[in-house]
Amino acid sequence: MSTRYSERESRRAMGDDGGGDGGASSAGFSYFAVFHNYPLVAALLGFAVAQSIKFFVTRYKENRWDPKQLIGSGGMPSSHSATVTALAVAIGFQDGFGCALFATAAIFASVVLNQIVCELPSEHPLSETRPLRELLGHTPTQVVAGALLGSMLATAGQMFLVVSGSV
Repeated sequence: MSTRYSERESRRAMGDDGGGDGGASSAGFSYFAVFHNYPLVAALLGFAVAQSIKFFVTRYKENRWDPKQLIGSGGMPSSHSATVTALAVAIGFQDGFGCALFATAAIFASVVLNQIVCELPSEHPLSETRPLRELLGHTPTQVVAGALLGSMLATAGQMFLVVSGSV
């Protein structure tokens, strides 16, 4: 079932006052229109939740607060995979899983997920150096955990929109 927005709803969400200038006039433009962009919000939320999980896991495991975990890469779950997966799933919910935009987002997510699983060749002298491997990429488990997190957040967001009557 497609929940495609009408052209009028899209213009309204972008802050267009109907003047035909796409919202470029100062009277019709709204910086808050970005909060109506469900795929963008889902992707940013996926990133923020994944980074927050890393922050609190570090506190639990190492008994110390590490603010670098809020913006750093590597670790469990992968914030990159949570971000691209939430984006693709949200686009699927919003525009339909059969549309070209979802196909583009799904391929983009697949490429990103494949690239962040960094495996050094077994004959490489640093292949078993754990901190280096986590700085260079993610383990498959971290990528899958991030992808599941992103999918769950996008699905929860869609459920919220349906229940609240926004869709």
